[in-house]
Amino acid sequence: MSDTDYDADALFDFPCDFPIKIMGRRQEGFAQTIAELIVRHAPDFDVATLEMRSSSGGNYLSLTCTVRAVSRAQLDAIYGELTSHPMVVMAL
Repeated sequence: MSDTDYDADALFDFPCDFPIKIMGRRQEGFAQTIAELIVRHAPDFDVATLEMRSSSGGNYLSLTCTVRAVSRAQLDAIYGELTSHPMVVMAL
């Protein structure tokens, strides 16, 4: 088996709790926008559990959204939309 011949779904035991970290510039509506995006892909996400942390200089905001992931396709869709969103600097 080569390095590219592996089942990515085998790395996860779905469903599972999966934390997603999102960083963006501190701006009006950032957290709300990201929460709405996450709920589109994970309707059971509890927005009240969203964690926020400001950067030391106060210019950036880091969000952690822990979703109940049901498939690799769901996670790929979330990351795809996050990384293409203009408010998002980075998603891990």
